[in-house]
Amino acid sequence: MPIPSVRADADACPGALRLHAAADGPLARVRVPGGRLTGAQLGTLRALAARWGDGCAELTSRANLQLRGLREAPVAELAARLRAAGLLPSETHELVRNIAASPLAGGLPLEALDRALCADPSLAELPGRFLFALDGGAGDVAFGADVAALPRGGETAIIFAGVDAGVRVPAAEVVQALLAAAHAFLAERAAQLASPAPGAPVPPSAPAAAAFPVTDPDRPAAEHTGVAPSSAGVTHPRNDSAAGGRRVAWRVRELTDGAARVAARTAAALGRTPGEAVRLPRPGVREPIGIIEQPDGTVAVGALVPLGRLSAVQLKVLEAAESVIVTPWRGVVLPGLSPQTAAAWATALAGAGLEVDPGSRWAGVTACAGRPGCAKSLADVRADADAATVAGEGLPVHWVGCARGCGSPAGPHVRVEATGTGYEVRSPCAGGAAAIGEVGALVGAARKG
Repeated sequence: MPIPSVRADADACPGALRLHAAADGPLARVRVPGGRLTGAQLGTLRALAARWGDGCAELTSRANLQLRGLREAPVAELAARLRAAGLLPSETHELVRNIAASPLAGGLPLEALDRALCADPSLAELPGRFLFALDGGAGDVAFGADVAALPRGGETAIIFAGVDAGVRVPAAEVVQALLAAAHAFLAERAAQLASPAPGAPVPPSAPAAAAFPVTDPDRPAAEHTGVAPSSAGVTHPRNDSAAGGRRVAWRVRELTDGAARVAARTAAALGRTPGEAVRLPRPGVREPIGIIEQPDGTVAVGALVPLGRLSAVQLKVLEAAESVIVTPWRGVVLPGLSPQTAAAWATALAGAGLEVDPGSRWAGVTACAGRPGCAKSLADVRADADAATVAGEGLPVHWVGCARGCGSPAGPHVRVEATGTGYEVRSPCAGGAAAIGEVGALVGAARKG
């Protein structure tokens, strides 16, 4: 069931230097490529949240972290603390270090891609919503990205806005190919803005052919008016429309024939002739939960973070881990453990209120910030989701406080949208409206399709 597109005119993505003026105070987004960070880095975020924020850290659908309520935070000192912890390696590219990665995959060129991206001055012009992805082969992160690397046999397919255009490269050239694709996006965007075809439609803000609409997943869960940096580091309104009123594309899918045109430019830049495109299956993806055996003989522990909000206590527990991976499903994974250590960690995480049981009622359930953090929200969606959610299987569920749908999953899901008097429930196969006290049953039926 189609969901209307709602989009502000500005690329208002917040960062660690450009804070977002949310209803509950300034919000900082700390980009963590591939969700990989250390326990010590989480400790830094816990200390910053305790000193200047609300004491918690939010996980986003791109495996980034957010600090809210930073009312008294001096932006320069906040940036200095993040820089010292290795969480702000580039001020010029801070907003464009958007790299998703399969959380359980090893050997991905994540650091190489991040370094090469930050070393390319022209790629600082990428929109804050442009997303790279390094997929381990399971298809768990490739299809929601603007450009992605997905192993296929002995080569790697470069995927454009979820579409295979036949571009293949060896594994050693993945970083080069992804950066070439980013340059191709900027070039195609400039060409379309400079020379729009006669009678060409304005690029849509969501893919017209999608079976289920995809909203911008990492939009700040707060007010979303157009913004630009101010001298104090907090945002103010900005018009991001091009001359003539045509919107500037943030994503490949927003360009006219974006996937095909960006793919053609990429192939030309790489000196490659695209082969036959393949219609790639999109696997059903569920977050890693519990103790998970790894191919190298170690085990990992996956835990859900209910509604994507890590408390001070939970942050303190995770701080003791050597390595932490934040997942795009608002969870955490502790990799490379022995079976004995993994069992101890599972007990510790459960004791802190994180979910390590695959049968948890929070499996597949996420939400935007809602009230009181977002001025546009029509409800306290987290409280309502908590009251209505029971264990169930089927499609993922995302609760949103308004039509903008912040943080929505990239694939088919059940959308539970506040209306002011209750909730409207929509999925690819079902829908309806219900009062707050009755919405849980409607959501359960919609999940089953």
